[in-house]
Amino acid sequence: MILSHQSLQAHTGSSKGNSAIFHGQGAGNEDHKNDLLSYFRQVNNGLESFFKNQQAPLILAGVDYLLPIYHEANTYSHLLPDGITGNPETLTLEELHTQAWQIAQPYFDLTKVSTISHYEELQGSEKTANTIEKVVTAAYFQRVETLFVPIDKTVWGIFDPVRNSIQIHAQQETGDEDLLDLAALHTLTNGGTVYAVEQGDVPEHKAIAAIVRY
Repeated sequence: MILSHQSLQAHTGSSKGNSAIFHGQGAGNEDHKNDLLSYFRQVNNGLESFFKNQQAPLILAGVDYLLPIYHEANTYSHLLPDGITGNPETLTLEELHTQAWQIAQPYFDLTKVSTISHYEELQGSEKTANTIEKVVTAAYFQRVETLFVPIDKTVWGIFDPVRNSIQIHAQQETGDEDLLDLAALHTLTNGGTVYAVEQGDVPEHKAIAAIVRY
């Protein structure tokens, strides 16, 4: 999330006369800090609704003194402690993405290892699925909590949700779609988490694997 000077000025009532407050020692102005804190609480409430039932990491980008103020207002449990400091308005989207991924990657790696261990604990129970047919169906009907799909692999076929049937084809045929992408799309849409991993990191070394809600 970007904490930009322009948007903060607009929402906290800052004018040109006190725009310097966004630089360095401006955070020492207690009244303005309270204005920012109040605004950040409103932003936080909106994000809580937006991220409802999700576990996506949140990374802040903004002038360094603004970040701890937002942390004070924050109630979203997956806000990462590190952020992108400096004026984000000077960065391109690609630069923001690169810096954000440097912060997020260790989080994803740690979470991935922990989640794979959790899958192994549940392995063999009704809480896991490891076939294309079971996983795609579960994803479509909002049952997938966590999905593991291999990078650079495609499984062509047709899923019919009305008949709850799947056809898998060795080669792409007319009307086919990538069933791995289909499972990932529905998992994300329904608030689940998707890990795109190397084939060897998919639990049980299957083409796809999932932890299901029920």
